[in-house]
Amino acid sequence: MQLTENDILRKVRKIEIKTRGLSSEIFAGKYHTAFRGRGMSFAEVREYRAGDDVRDIDWNVTARARKPHIKVYEEERELTMMLMVDVSASRSFGSKALSKKNVMTEIAATLAFSASQNNDKVGCIFFSDRVEKFIPPKKGKSHILMIIRELIGFRPEGRGTALSEALRYLVSVNKKRCTTFLLSDFMDSASDRPLLDDALKIASARHDIVGIRVWDEREAELPDVGIVEMRDAETGARRWVDTSSRRVREHWAESWRQRSEQTMQLLRHHRIDTAQVATDSDYVVELIKLFKQR
Repeated sequence: MQLTENDILRKVRKIEIKTRGLSSEIFAGKYHTAFRGRGMSFAEVREYRAGDDVRDIDWNVTARARKPHIKVYEEERELTMMLMVDVSASRSFGSKALSKKNVMTEIAATLAFSASQNNDKVGCIFFSDRVEKFIPPKKGKSHILMIIRELIGFRPEGRGTALSEALRYLVSVNKKRCTTFLLSDFMDSASDRPLLDDALKIASARHDIVGIRVWDEREAELPDVGIVEMRDAETGARRWVDTSSRRVREHWAESWRQRSEQTMQLLRHHRIDTAQVATDSDYVVELIKLFKQR
């Protein structure tokens, strides 16, 4: 069902009230500590004083002024946060009160408000099996609300998932190092897996990437409800599954476990901190754990 303009505005307001409060009360200090600036940036040139480090002498200015001058640096505290949000068809699934899309939207909004309170810029990349939309980084509440509005109402063209495409786009569009949150269920296609390793290698070398994997318990374990027809949301493929068969349920669970472990091994290999959030769990707890890791 397509949302009306008023539906979207109501949802934006509801999410703003919830996630902005979380950002203020819980994450403001933790975000500031966990994600630091890019280092030291040039501030000014001044005359050399006794005790200054001679390695900071600006020889060009010294030659012109005929007096020793040094470069002064200051901590570059301002960050740019990029939210990379999976908008593929599989995000619509949810067996509990919230779908994966709902959870991703709330997490993205919470992170965005946390960054905004730290006076950082926030940008967003929506991706499916292609890059769907790019919102350049900016500051301000109105910008954050626009991102939330897009998270709620955006309708992608693609249905599949190609994480490698999104990561390559991130590298091409952001030349300066930024903190990037990759929100996805990581249910990428088999054809994308060989490309993902190289894409993660390049992107993680240039940016501080943090993975947030959102999943639903029914993806990990089948209930015994007899014979049911299942449809792959991304490919449209349909098949009948006998969930009353113990062997079928065990195979389903083992396939999920293996795929999950492969994903986590890949992220660990590239030293990407990752949180795993179930649709029926408290994502606040998982985010706090993630921040403490850093």
